[in-house]
Amino acid sequence: MKSFKIYIIVMILAVIACKERYHPEVTSFNSNILVVDGFINTGGDSTFIKLSRTVTLANKKIVNPETGATLSIETSNNESASLFEKEKGLYYIPMITFGPNKKYRLKIKTKNGANYLSDFVQSTISPQIDSVNYEIKPNGLQVYVNASDVTNKTRYYRWEYDETWIFYALYNSNHIWRKGPAAEPRDAAENIYQCWGNANSSTVLTGSSAKLDKDVIHLSPLTLVPSTSEKLTEKYSILVKQYALTKEAYDFWQSLKKNTENLGSIFDVLPSELTGNIHNVANNAEPVIGYISAGTTQKKRIFITRDRLPKWRPEYPYSCGAPDTVLLKDERTAFSGASYLPIAEVNDEFGNVIGHTGAARICSDCTIRGTAKRPIFWQ
Repeated sequence: MKSFKIYIIVMILAVIACKERYHPEVTSFNSNILVVDGFINTGGDSTFIKLSRTVTLANKKIVNPETGATLSIETSNNESASLFEKEKGLYYIPMITFGPNKKYRLKIKTKNGANYLSDFVQSTISPQIDSVNYEIKPNGLQVYVNASDVTNKTRYYRWEYDETWIFYALYNSNHIWRKGPAAEPRDAAENIYQCWGNANSSTVLTGSSAKLDKDVIHLSPLTLVPSTSEKLTEKYSILVKQYALTKEAYDFWQSLKKNTENLGSIFDVLPSELTGNIHNVANNAEPVIGYISAGTTQKKRIFITRDRLPKWRPEYPYSCGAPDTVLLKDERTAFSGASYLPIAEVNDEFGNVIGHTGAARICSDCTIRGTAKRPIFWQ
Protein backbone atom coordinates (compact mmCIF):
# COMPACT_ATOMS: atom_id res chain seq x y z
CA MET A 1 0.00 0.00 0.00
CA LYS A 2 2.87 2.36 0.86
CA SER A 3 4.53 1.80 -2.52
CA PHE A 4 1.19 2.42 -4.26
CA LYS A 5 0.84 5.80 -2.49
CA ILE A 6 4.38 6.72 -3.52
CA TYR A 7 3.53 5.76 -7.10
CA ILE A 8 0.43 7.99 -7.10
CA ILE A 9 2.42 10.94 -5.71
CA VAL A 10 5.14 10.48 -8.32
CA MET A 11 2.57 10.38 -11.12
CA ILE A 12 0.89 13.58 -9.87
CA LEU A 13 4.22 15.36 -9.69
CA ALA A 14 5.06 14.15 -13.18
CA VAL A 15 1.79 15.48 -14.58
CA ILE A 16 2.32 18.86 -12.90
CA ALA A 17 5.90 19.04 -14.10
CA CYS A 18 4.84 18.33 -17.67
CA LYS A 19 2.45 21.26 -17.86
CA GLU A 20 3.46 23.84 -20.46
CA ARG A 21 1.95 27.21 -21.24
CA TYR A 22 -0.31 26.94 -24.28
CA HIS A 23 0.02 29.63 -26.90
CA PRO A 24 -2.82 29.22 -29.43
CA GLU A 25 -2.20 30.24 -32.99
CA VAL A 26 -4.07 33.43 -33.80
CA THR A 27 -4.68 34.14 -37.43
CA SER A 28 -3.34 37.39 -38.82
CA PHE A 29 -5.79 37.25 -41.72
CA ASN A 30 -8.54 39.83 -41.52
CA SER A 31 -11.75 38.79 -43.24
CA ASN A 32 -12.85 42.43 -43.11
CA ILE A 33 -16.46 41.35 -42.56
CA LEU A 34 -19.12 44.04 -42.60
CA VAL A 35 -20.86 44.48 -39.23
CA VAL A 36 -24.28 46.16 -39.18
CA ASP A 37 -25.75 47.26 -35.85
CA GLY A 38 -29.05 49.09 -35.67
CA PHE A 39 -32.82 49.13 -35.56
CA ILE A 40 -35.34 50.79 -37.87
CA ASN A 41 -37.50 52.88 -35.56
CA THR A 42 -40.98 53.28 -37.02
CA GLY A 43 -42.53 54.98 -33.99
CA GLY A 44 -41.46 58.59 -34.52
CA ASP A 45 -38.03 58.37 -32.89
CA SER A 46 -34.60 58.56 -34.54
CA THR A 47 -33.07 55.59 -36.36
CA PHE A 48 -29.36 54.89 -35.92
CA ILE A 49 -27.35 52.36 -37.94
CA LYS A 50 -23.70 51.68 -37.15
CA LEU A 51 -21.41 50.18 -39.80
CA SER A 52 -17.98 48.75 -39.07
CA ARG A 53 -15.54 46.08 -40.20
CA THR A 54 -14.00 43.24 -38.23
CA VAL A 55 -10.36 43.50 -37.13
CA THR A 56 -7.77 40.91 -36.09
CA LEU A 57 -6.99 40.25 -32.42
CA ALA A 58 -3.53 41.71 -32.91
CA ASN A 59 -4.90 44.96 -34.27
CA LYS A 60 -4.68 47.74 -31.68
CA LYS A 61 -7.57 49.53 -33.38
CA ILE A 62 -10.62 48.07 -31.66
CA VAL A 63 -13.19 49.95 -33.75
CA ASN A 64 -12.97 50.01 -37.53
CA PRO A 65 -15.88 52.18 -38.78
CA GLU A 66 -17.21 51.83 -42.32
CA THR A 67 -17.34 55.43 -43.51
CA GLY A 68 -18.65 57.08 -46.66
CA ALA A 69 -21.48 54.61 -47.24
CA THR A 70 -24.92 55.44 -48.62
CA LEU A 71 -27.82 54.10 -46.57
CA SER A 72 -31.57 54.18 -47.11
CA ILE A 73 -34.63 52.59 -45.58
CA GLU A 74 -37.22 51.09 -47.91
CA THR A 75 -40.76 49.83 -47.39
CA SER A 76 -42.63 47.09 -49.23
CA ASN A 77 -44.71 49.93 -50.73
CA ASN A 78 -41.62 51.30 -52.55
CA GLU A 79 -41.20 54.22 -50.15
CA SER A 80 -37.65 55.29 -49.33
CA ALA A 81 -35.79 57.56 -46.90
CA SER A 82 -32.05 58.30 -46.79
CA LEU A 83 -29.80 58.26 -43.73
CA PHE A 84 -26.95 60.69 -43.09
CA GLU A 85 -23.53 60.00 -41.61
CA LYS A 86 -23.56 61.76 -38.26
CA GLU A 87 -20.06 60.63 -37.31
CA LYS A 88 -17.62 58.06 -38.60
CA GLY A 89 -19.59 54.87 -39.27
CA LEU A 90 -22.77 56.11 -37.56
CA TYR A 91 -25.73 56.86 -39.83
CA TYR A 92 -29.10 58.25 -38.77
CA ILE A 93 -32.41 59.73 -39.77
CA PRO A 94 -34.41 61.86 -37.27
CA MET A 95 -37.79 60.30 -38.05
CA ILE A 96 -39.46 57.85 -40.43
CA THR A 97 -43.03 58.81 -41.36
CA PHE A 98 -44.15 55.74 -43.29
CA GLY A 99 -46.06 54.25 -40.35
CA PRO A 100 -45.59 51.13 -38.19
CA ASN A 101 -47.83 48.69 -40.07
CA LYS A 102 -45.50 47.95 -42.98
CA LYS A 103 -42.52 45.84 -43.89
CA TYR A 104 -39.10 47.51 -43.89
CA ARG A 105 -35.57 46.79 -45.07
CA LEU A 106 -32.17 48.51 -45.06
CA LYS A 107 -30.19 49.24 -48.22
CA ILE A 108 -26.43 49.85 -48.02
CA LYS A 109 -23.94 50.90 -50.67
CA THR A 110 -20.37 51.12 -49.42
CA LYS A 111 -17.88 53.64 -50.74
CA ASN A 112 -16.15 50.88 -52.73
CA GLY A 113 -19.42 50.14 -54.56
CA ALA A 114 -20.60 46.97 -52.79
CA ASN A 115 -24.38 46.72 -52.33
CA TYR A 116 -26.13 45.08 -49.39
CA LEU A 117 -29.80 44.52 -48.57
CA SER A 118 -31.53 43.26 -45.47
CA ASP A 119 -34.60 41.08 -45.77
CA PHE A 120 -37.98 42.76 -45.47
CA VAL A 121 -39.17 42.52 -41.85
CA GLN A 122 -42.55 43.26 -40.36
CA SER A 123 -42.59 46.29 -38.09
CA THR A 124 -43.39 45.26 -34.51
CA ILE A 125 -45.09 47.29 -31.79
CA SER A 126 -43.51 47.17 -28.36
CA PRO A 127 -45.85 47.19 -25.37
CA GLN A 128 -45.07 49.60 -22.57
CA ILE A 129 -42.50 48.66 -19.94
CA ASP A 130 -44.38 47.66 -16.81
CA SER A 131 -41.64 48.73 -14.42
CA VAL A 132 -37.92 49.03 -13.78
CA ASN A 133 -37.01 48.17 -10.22
CA TYR A 134 -34.06 47.06 -8.15
CA GLU A 135 -33.01 44.83 -5.29
CA ILE A 136 -30.18 45.35 -2.83
CA LYS A 137 -27.77 42.43 -2.95
CA PRO A 138 -24.77 41.75 -0.66
CA ASN A 139 -22.38 42.79 -3.45
CA GLY A 140 -24.34 45.59 -5.10
CA LEU A 141 -27.51 46.87 -6.71
CA GLN A 142 -29.36 44.50 -9.05
CA VAL A 143 -31.63 46.25 -11.57
CA TYR A 144 -34.56 44.40 -13.18
CA VAL A 145 -37.17 45.06 -15.87
CA ASN A 146 -40.75 43.80 -15.95
CA ALA A 147 -42.86 43.66 -19.12
CA SER A 148 -46.09 42.15 -20.38
CA ASP A 149 -48.50 42.17 -23.31
CA VAL A 150 -52.18 41.63 -22.54
CA THR A 151 -52.78 40.61 -26.18
CA ASN A 152 -50.18 37.81 -25.88
CA LYS A 153 -48.67 38.86 -29.22
CA THR A 154 -45.17 40.09 -28.35
CA ARG A 155 -43.56 37.07 -26.66
CA TYR A 156 -39.97 38.07 -27.61
CA TYR A 157 -38.23 41.06 -26.04
CA ARG A 158 -34.88 42.80 -26.08
CA TRP A 159 -33.62 45.63 -23.86
CA GLU A 160 -30.84 48.18 -23.87
CA TYR A 161 -30.04 50.67 -21.14
CA ASP A 162 -28.22 53.96 -20.63
CA GLU A 163 -26.76 54.73 -17.18
CA THR A 164 -26.06 58.20 -15.78
CA TRP A 165 -24.69 59.08 -12.36
CA ILE A 166 -23.14 61.89 -10.29
CA PHE A 167 -19.56 61.46 -9.15
CA TYR A 168 -16.77 63.66 -7.79
CA ALA A 169 -13.05 64.14 -8.14
CA LEU A 170 -11.12 63.09 -5.05
CA TYR A 171 -9.89 66.65 -4.48
CA ASN A 172 -11.76 69.87 -5.16
CA SER A 173 -9.56 72.10 -7.30
CA ASN A 174 -10.79 75.53 -6.25
CA HIS A 175 -7.98 77.27 -8.12
CA ILE A 176 -6.74 77.36 -11.70
CA TRP A 177 -3.48 78.31 -13.38
CA ARG A 178 -3.99 80.90 -16.08
CA LYS A 179 -0.93 82.98 -16.94
CA GLY A 180 0.51 83.45 -13.50
CA PRO A 181 2.35 84.59 -11.54
CA ALA A 182 0.15 82.51 -9.19
CA ALA A 183 -2.92 80.28 -9.36
CA GLU A 184 -6.27 82.09 -9.21
CA PRO A 185 -9.70 81.14 -7.83
CA ARG A 186 -11.91 79.24 -10.28
CA ASP A 187 -15.14 80.71 -11.59
CA ALA A 188 -18.33 78.72 -10.93
CA ALA A 189 -18.49 77.80 -14.62
CA GLU A 190 -15.04 76.19 -14.37
CA ASN A 191 -16.17 73.45 -11.99
CA ILE A 192 -14.21 70.22 -12.39
CA TYR A 193 -15.17 68.66 -9.04
CA GLN A 194 -18.73 67.44 -9.68
CA CYS A 195 -19.48 65.52 -12.88
CA TRP A 196 -21.95 63.17 -14.50
CA GLY A 197 -20.82 59.83 -15.89
CA ASN A 198 -22.51 57.82 -18.60
CA ALA A 199 -22.38 54.23 -19.85
CA ASN A 200 -24.42 52.07 -22.21
CA SER A 201 -25.33 48.39 -21.96
CA SER A 202 -22.68 46.12 -23.46
CA THR A 203 -24.35 42.71 -23.20
CA VAL A 204 -27.27 41.09 -25.02
CA LEU A 205 -30.42 41.38 -22.90
CA THR A 206 -33.36 39.31 -24.13
CA GLY A 207 -36.43 37.66 -22.69
CA SER A 208 -39.14 35.33 -23.95
CA SER A 209 -42.54 34.25 -22.69
CA ALA A 210 -43.10 31.83 -25.59
CA LYS A 211 -43.33 28.84 -23.23
CA LEU A 212 -45.72 30.56 -20.83
CA ASP A 213 -49.52 30.81 -20.91
CA LYS A 214 -49.37 34.58 -20.48
CA ASP A 215 -47.05 37.06 -22.16
CA VAL A 216 -45.32 38.20 -18.96
CA ILE A 217 -41.64 38.88 -18.24
CA HIS A 218 -40.96 39.09 -14.50
CA LEU A 219 -37.74 40.41 -12.96
CA SER A 220 -35.53 40.02 -16.00
CA PRO A 221 -32.02 41.10 -14.82
CA LEU A 222 -30.45 44.09 -16.57
CA THR A 223 -27.30 44.98 -14.65
CA LEU A 224 -25.60 44.55 -11.30
CA VAL A 225 -23.96 47.76 -10.06
CA PRO A 226 -21.14 46.80 -7.64
CA SER A 227 -21.40 48.20 -4.12
CA THR A 228 -17.96 49.82 -4.59
CA SER A 229 -18.92 51.59 -7.82
CA GLU A 230 -18.81 55.37 -8.13
CA LYS A 231 -22.20 55.11 -9.82
CA LEU A 232 -23.74 54.86 -6.35
CA THR A 233 -21.93 57.89 -4.89
CA GLU A 234 -24.97 60.20 -4.74
CA LYS A 235 -27.60 59.60 -7.41
CA TYR A 236 -27.87 56.96 -10.13
CA SER A 237 -30.26 56.82 -13.07
CA ILE A 238 -30.96 54.15 -15.65
CA LEU A 239 -32.97 54.59 -18.86
CA VAL A 240 -34.27 51.30 -20.25
CA LYS A 241 -35.30 50.91 -23.89
CA GLN A 242 -37.50 47.97 -24.91
CA TYR A 243 -37.84 46.30 -28.33
CA ALA A 244 -40.40 43.75 -29.46
CA LEU A 245 -38.74 41.06 -31.59
CA THR A 246 -39.84 38.52 -34.13
CA LYS A 247 -38.93 34.88 -33.46
CA GLU A 248 -36.16 35.10 -36.09
CA ALA A 249 -34.66 38.23 -34.55
CA TYR A 250 -34.81 36.69 -31.08
CA ASP A 251 -32.97 33.58 -32.31
CA PHE A 252 -30.22 35.77 -33.79
CA TRP A 253 -29.69 37.69 -30.56
CA GLN A 254 -29.69 34.47 -28.56
CA SER A 255 -27.05 33.02 -30.87
CA LEU A 256 -24.98 36.20 -30.56
CA LYS A 257 -25.25 36.02 -26.78
CA LYS A 258 -24.08 32.41 -26.70
CA ASN A 259 -21.15 33.15 -29.02
CA THR A 260 -19.92 36.21 -27.17
CA GLU A 261 -20.89 35.86 -23.51
CA ASN A 262 -21.46 32.19 -22.65
CA LEU A 263 -18.08 30.80 -23.65
CA GLY A 264 -15.20 29.87 -21.40
CA SER A 265 -15.94 26.50 -19.78
CA ILE A 266 -16.34 22.95 -21.05
CA PHE A 267 -20.04 23.11 -20.19
CA ASP A 268 -20.81 26.10 -22.41
CA VAL A 269 -22.29 25.75 -25.87
CA LEU A 270 -19.95 25.53 -28.83
CA PRO A 271 -19.62 28.61 -31.06
CA SER A 272 -21.98 28.64 -34.01
CA GLU A 273 -22.19 30.64 -37.21
CA LEU A 274 -24.18 33.85 -36.87
CA THR A 275 -26.84 33.91 -39.56
CA GLY A 276 -28.31 37.38 -39.92
CA ASN A 277 -30.70 38.85 -42.46
CA ILE A 278 -28.28 41.11 -44.38
CA HIS A 279 -26.74 39.97 -47.67
CA ASN A 280 -24.36 41.13 -50.37
CA VAL A 281 -26.54 41.58 -53.47
CA ALA A 282 -23.83 40.28 -55.83
CA ASN A 283 -22.46 37.56 -53.53
CA ASN A 284 -24.92 35.89 -51.19
CA ALA A 285 -22.14 33.70 -49.78
CA GLU A 286 -20.31 36.68 -48.27
CA PRO A 287 -20.77 36.68 -44.49
CA VAL A 288 -22.34 39.79 -42.97
CA ILE A 289 -22.78 40.17 -39.21
CA GLY A 290 -26.01 41.79 -38.06
CA TYR A 291 -29.77 41.58 -37.96
CA ILE A 292 -32.04 44.47 -38.90
CA SER A 293 -35.40 44.68 -37.16
CA ALA A 294 -38.07 47.37 -37.37
CA GLY A 295 -40.69 48.60 -34.97
CA THR A 296 -41.61 50.94 -32.15
CA THR A 297 -39.78 51.17 -28.84
CA GLN A 298 -40.71 51.99 -25.26
CA LYS A 299 -38.56 53.74 -22.65
CA LYS A 300 -38.63 54.08 -18.87
CA ARG A 301 -36.23 55.89 -16.55
CA ILE A 302 -35.77 55.58 -12.81
CA PHE A 303 -33.58 57.43 -10.29
CA ILE A 304 -32.00 55.86 -7.22
CA THR A 305 -30.56 58.12 -4.51
CA ARG A 306 -27.87 57.28 -1.98
CA ASP A 307 -30.25 57.42 1.00
CA ARG A 308 -32.08 54.33 -0.30
CA LEU A 309 -28.93 52.20 -0.21
CA PRO A 310 -26.73 50.66 2.49
CA LYS A 311 -23.67 52.60 3.65
CA TRP A 312 -21.50 51.30 0.83
CA ARG A 313 -18.18 53.04 0.19
CA PRO A 314 -17.45 53.82 -3.46
CA GLU A 315 -13.83 53.29 -4.45
CA TYR A 316 -11.94 56.00 -6.31
CA PRO A 317 -10.62 54.50 -9.57
CA TYR A 318 -7.08 55.91 -9.26
CA SER A 319 -4.39 55.76 -6.64
CA CYS A 320 -3.85 59.26 -5.25
CA GLY A 321 -1.50 60.54 -2.61
CA ALA A 322 -2.18 63.53 -0.39
CA PRO A 323 -1.88 66.97 -2.06
CA ASP A 324 1.60 68.53 -1.91
CA THR A 325 2.43 72.16 -1.24
CA VAL A 326 3.80 74.14 -4.18
CA LEU A 327 5.43 77.45 -3.30
CA LEU A 328 4.69 80.54 -5.40
CA LYS A 329 8.11 80.51 -7.01
CA ASP A 330 7.52 76.94 -8.28
CA GLU A 331 3.92 77.26 -9.45
CA ARG A 332 4.66 78.03 -13.09
CA THR A 333 6.72 74.86 -13.41
CA ALA A 334 4.25 72.72 -11.47
CA PHE A 335 0.91 73.93 -12.84
CA SER A 336 1.47 75.23 -16.38
CA GLY A 337 1.55 71.71 -17.86
CA ALA A 338 -2.10 70.98 -16.89
CA SER A 339 -1.27 67.50 -15.58
CA TYR A 340 -0.90 68.83 -12.04
CA LEU A 341 -3.61 71.15 -10.71
CA PRO A 342 -3.77 73.68 -7.87
CA ILE A 343 -6.21 72.78 -5.10
CA ALA A 344 -6.28 75.38 -2.32
CA GLU A 345 -4.29 78.30 -0.94
CA VAL A 346 -1.46 77.78 1.52
CA ASN A 347 -0.92 80.65 3.99
CA ASP A 348 1.87 81.52 6.38
CA GLU A 349 1.30 82.37 10.02
CA PHE A 350 0.39 85.94 9.08
CA GLY A 351 -2.26 84.92 6.54
CA ASN A 352 -0.14 85.67 3.50
CA VAL A 353 -0.48 83.34 0.50
CA ILE A 354 2.80 81.50 0.04
CA GLY A 355 1.61 78.89 -2.46
CA HIS A 356 -1.05 76.32 -3.23
CA THR A 357 -1.56 72.64 -2.63
CA GLY A 358 -1.54 70.58 -5.81
CA ALA A 359 -2.57 67.14 -7.01
CA ALA A 360 -2.47 65.06 -10.20
CA ARG A 361 -5.20 65.86 -12.67
CA ILE A 362 -6.66 62.33 -12.45
CA CYS A 363 -7.29 63.03 -8.76
CA SER A 364 -8.67 66.56 -9.10
CA ASP A 365 -10.47 66.82 -12.47
CA CYS A 366 -13.66 64.82 -12.94
CA THR A 367 -14.03 65.91 -16.59
CA ILE A 368 -11.36 63.45 -17.73
CA ARG A 369 -14.02 60.72 -17.40
CA GLY A 370 -17.30 62.60 -17.39
CA THR A 371 -18.96 65.92 -18.05
CA ALA A 372 -19.54 68.86 -15.73
CA LYS A 373 -22.64 69.81 -17.74
CA ARG A 374 -25.86 68.80 -16.00
CA PRO A 375 -28.01 66.50 -18.21
CA ILE A 376 -31.29 68.08 -19.26
CA PHE A 377 -33.31 65.17 -17.80
CA TRP A 378 -31.59 65.23 -14.42
CA GLN A 379 -33.92 65.68 -11.46
